[in-house]
Amino acid sequence: MTITIAVAGKGGTGKTTLAGLLIHRLAEAQAGPILAIDADPASNLNTVLDLPLEKTVGDVREETGEKARANLLEAGIAKQDLLDYEINSSLVEGVNVDLLAMGRPEGPGCYCAANSMLRLIIDQIADSYPWVVIDNEAGLEHLSRRTTRDVDVLFIVSDATVRGITTAGRVAALLGELETRVGRHYLIVNRAAQGLSPALEAAIEENGLELLAVMPDDPTVAEFDAAGKPLIGLPADSPLSAALEPVVAAALATPEEKEAAGAHHR
Repeated sequence: MTITIAVAGKGGTGKTTLAGLLIHRLAEAQAGPILAIDADPASNLNTVLDLPLEKTVGDVREETGEKARANLLEAGIAKQDLLDYEINSSLVEGVNVDLLAMGRPEGPGCYCAANSMLRLIIDQIADSYPWVVIDNEAGLEHLSRRTTRDVDVLFIVSDATVRGITTAGRVAALLGELETRVGRHYLIVNRAAQGLSPALEAAIEENGLELLAVMPDDPTVAEFDAAGKPLIGLPADSPLSAALEPVVAAALATPEEKEAAGAHHR
């Protein structure tokens, strides 16, 4: 069975950093091969994971669309098979982690007929992994468009502001409106240099969010970014690494613990 985890939130909250570190910790825990899906058009999860990236699913869609419009598709090869081959070729293989980058969203010249094929192919790829971790774009666009699969655990990342918490509350409220099924969801407050203020605690309660973790503003992250070092190299005793423990625990929860968490949500 595949466990699918998604990390979502507004732009600039550090969700890609947290997604990459979570993927790295799951790999270290030998939870099994992990498919990392970078659903952010900026496509920089690979830099956190220290993996190369040459082609995205968006590139495949656009290239296939251009060939179709120019009648240059290979004769005798079904479009589904061609997309399947090209997307599998774009998969970046690492140690216990493979990466699939969604890339740019569909544009005015997109090959729209390919979109349902893309969903099918991505789900087929994901079904061969015990773990799928999605670094979502800002908002819930990929979930609402069903270009990524249903989600077992959703981590909603916010910065340490009331406005950020309010946005996270709107994200949680949208879950019931999506066709994509989302199981457990938790709030992670990132870059909280001074912890949670009374105003933040009140905003979390008012928005009905379940707080899972408060992440510090770790200067080591800025140092690694400035030096171009992959963040999976953060030392184990760094503040951010230590604060990630409840997130890893929630991802690795046993079926009994998941049921208890679900009962708590209800």
